[in-house]
Amino acid sequence: MEELGVKRRIVLVPVPAQGHVTPIMQLGKALYSKGFSITVVLTQYNRVSSSKDFSDFHFLTIPGSLTESDLKNLGPFKFLFKLNQICEASFKQCIGQLLQEQGNDIACVVYDEYMYFSQAAVKEFQLPSVLFSTTSATAFVCRSVLSRVNAESFLLDMKDPKVSDKEFPGLHPLRYKDLPTSAFGPLESILKVYSETVNIRTASAVIINSTSCLESSSLAWLQKQLQVPVYPIGPLHIAASAPSSLLEEDRSCLEWLNKQKIGSVIYISLGSLALMETKDMLEMAWGLRNSNQPFLWVIRPGSIPGSEWTESLPEEFSRLVSERGYIVKWAPQIEVLRHPAVGGFWSHCGWNSTLESIGEGVPMICRPFTGDQKVNARYLERVWRIGVQLEGELDKGTVERAVERLIMDEEGAEMRKRVINLKEKLQASVKSRGSSFSSIDNFVNSLKMMNFM
Repeated sequence: MEELGVKRRIVLVPVPAQGHVTPIMQLGKALYSKGFSITVVLTQYNRVSSSKDFSDFHFLTIPGSLTESDLKNLGPFKFLFKLNQICEASFKQCIGQLLQEQGNDIACVVYDEYMYFSQAAVKEFQLPSVLFSTTSATAFVCRSVLSRVNAESFLLDMKDPKVSDKEFPGLHPLRYKDLPTSAFGPLESILKVYSETVNIRTASAVIINSTSCLESSSLAWLQKQLQVPVYPIGPLHIAASAPSSLLEEDRSCLEWLNKQKIGSVIYISLGSLALMETKDMLEMAWGLRNSNQPFLWVIRPGSIPGSEWTESLPEEFSRLVSERGYIVKWAPQIEVLRHPAVGGFWSHCGWNSTLESIGEGVPMICRPFTGDQKVNARYLERVWRIGVQLEGELDKGTVERAVERLIMDEEGAEMRKRVINLKEKLQASVKSRGSSFSSIDNFVNSLKMMNFM
């Protein structure tokens, strides 16, 4: 890459959550490979560290920000509001100090859309800034639409089953109930957050961890509406692999997978936030057991309300999973999905997991929990046709049938063909002259030639 003059540093501002940390650190790796130095600005509630994978990155912590106990007390949305209020002034100080110590070398501040406090500092110091979205382009479109609806009337629509099951105008095939509302807070708070996240303010561009072969129409909508360049540069886990798990991975599951038949295993992981009631765990265990297929099940500590791990579950659960199942607290997900024994992925359908499953050619059982997961699940089932969505109450018969459809039926075989075709397209997009490869080059060139000024 040609010299950029004195402005060589890119500052990254991640949200302190697994699903947001992973792609922004991968973005950092991609930009580092293009010749930039990388500074990651953390809040106190952030467990990202300068591991060997990021030893070339510079890490700074904003003083006086919120802690994990604040998150528990406030809940996610109030936490985000307060975090943005508290961090605005201290982030300005942080950037001011960085400019003094390092010289005027900041090429750009790339901030997660939920860390919009960053904009006050970039405005004061007249720095170029870019908004980074860790969700799908379609979820971004949905947030833009929802930010303009009347919360009271929308809530009434959502409570009416006849309306809830209808398609939302202009967002085919998404229904009202597929839109990214949240289980973590009241609708008014959610819509208020969305109005902040989709407001790009003085940002010169938007980077999205997606690719045109998956979301061409949504990307075109954003390009038209936002009126700044939109750069789809994903999937970042393929373009710039950078391990950044906040939880310790149990690699013993790979040895267990080595003993299973090709394409026979259902891998189950519901992400870093979802909670599961005991009755649902039992219905899942019965359904999985009755399917006669082996399964690898990630049960995250704290994911069962009122229990540290699985100790509160009845003995029946252990009996059901002992014959064909293998339980871990966290798994090296991409390696698991890549393993030839894995034939399907039961997922909460977070965007990172969705991209990782498609990237390894694995069809999905979709059980979304909240937010953009519902958007992704609908697209997996109805647009890309590589997933089976489980809606409503879980029961063992539904679980058993979903596993059979995915692993044993002709329907599952057709899904597998489609997802392998998408896998090839994703891989092509990040290779030389691919759409995502070109997109990140265009972003770098825009920094080099215009410095966004």
